[in-house]
Order: sequence, then structure tokens, then C-alpha cells
Amino acid sequence: MAIVVGIKFKTNQKTYYFDPKDIELVEGDSVVLETARGVEFGKVVQGIKEVSDDEIVAPLKPILRKATQKDEEQNEKNLADREKIIKETVAKVNAHNLPMKIVDAEYTFDRAKIIIYFTAETRIDFRELVRDLAGLFHNRIELRQIYEREDIKLRGALAQCGRPCCCITFLQDYEKVSMKMAKYQGLSLNPTKINGCCGKLMCCLRYENAYYQEMSKKMPKEHSTVITPDGEAVVMENDALREEVKVKMAMEDGGYTVKRYPISKIKAKGSATEVEEKEDEE
Repeated sequence: MAIVVGIKFKTNQKTYYFDPKDIELVEGDSVVLETARGVEFGKVVQGIKEVSDDEIVAPLKPILRKATQKDEEQNEKNLADREKIIKETVAKVNAHNLPMKIVDAEYTFDRAKIIIYFTAETRIDFRELVRDLAGLFHNRIELRQIYEREDIKLRGALAQCGRPCCCITFLQDYEKVSMKMAKYQGLSLNPTKINGCCGKLMCCLRYENAYYQEMSKKMPKEHSTVITPDGEAVVMENDALREEVKVKMAMEDGGYTVKRYPISKIKAKGSATEVEEKEDEE
């Protein structure tokens, strides 16, 4: 078992584990810590606890100290300079006529480096840009290309449901989302309906995917013929949430009627159950 404390950073909703050393920390504390990028400022989101060794990547980086008033002021200054960095970088990008979009920028906590995030459709040769920026800011520059999902995660946006996108509020890792998930749920395959703000398939399509997959095994195929309590009918559509089937049934006068039945009342034509019932009638 390992003793850890859970930390989040401004640009990421993922919780990272660090070694608290002998520092007493509780949820909500600000801390200064060592990361792979250098010295950073973070927030405690999980107090000191024990976790199994397979939940961590050893060796854990240490918490250097609980943030002081001076550290808080330094962090605020770093955040305040963000807009200036973005504005100046955009001007330089335009001057070099580079096909890239600047998304965000930040100082590392100790101001030893500036990290600038951008998106681009192709590979960009930004060596001249880096030299210009280094001369402008008198600092080390790291240009980091990100993709559509990370762009929204950094800038923030409202999803179709009216709430902030999942990647901004709680989603820690992206999992694979496929068009098949939308088909299972009977959704329109129109990109404007199933794509998120990032232009990719909405992350929430996978949340109930296991349920819809299970229900698809129980429901009859659309346009197939089934046996209902009132006779044969053709399946028009399935309602997985209500566990109902909408069917079209021929009437004696030559017309049609539309009815709904619970899945438990529907049998596929030619199924073993139907054959047994016919044998019993004979």
C-alpha cells in the first residue's frame, strides 16, 4: 500500500496522486509540488489516504509544501499574465502566417517555462515562431499541439443538454465512442445531433451503451414479423427505455392498426415458443 494525496491542476480534471511526505493536507488546500513539467501549483481534491500499489505510477513525485500567501500571489500573477501571452502569440502566429489556432497558455509555477497550447490540421514547422516568442518573453517556450477534445476541455463549453461538457466537469479519461453506440440507442445519425462541441461523437453516448446493447438482444428487428397477443404484426420501432415494441397489424377490413406491446408479450415468428404453442393447439 502507498500513502498518497489526490491533486488536480487548472487545465485538467484528472486526479493525480503525489507523495504527501510529512505534510498535513486536507481537501481544498493549495500546494506547491514537483511534477514531470517542473514545479507546479495544485489543489488537494482527495485527502491523504492509502491506495494499492497498482493504482500508482512509482516513484511518486513529492509535495514540496503547503502553499503560502506568497505562493497564492505568485499563482494569481501567472494566471493574470495568461491573456497577454495568448494575445502576443496570436500576433506572432499571424505574422508568420502559420495555419494554427492558439487555444491557451500558461506559465509553470516558477515561471521557468511558458507552455502554449494550439490546434492545427497539419504538422506545423514553428521553429521560427518559438525563437520569436523566446525573444519576446525572455523565457523558455514549449508549444504543445492538442486535439479537438482537449481544446474544449481547456476553453470550456456547454453541451446540447445545457450543462457544461463532461470533459470539463468530471471526465478524467476519454474512452472510445463509436457510431454503433448511436445506432443501438436509435439516435439520428445526423452529426449535428450526436457530435459534441469538439466535433467528435459525444462522450455520453457510452454511458448507457451496455444497457442498450443488452436490450438489442431482446428486441425484435425492425420490419420483422412477430406474434403478438392479437396475432401477427410487423415491427415498426423499438423503445428500449420503456421496453416496448410498436407494431403495425393488418385488420379484417383491409386496413391497419398500430399498437404497442411489452417485450414480454412479443414472440418472433417461427420461434421455438411459437412452434410449441401451435403443437399444443393441434
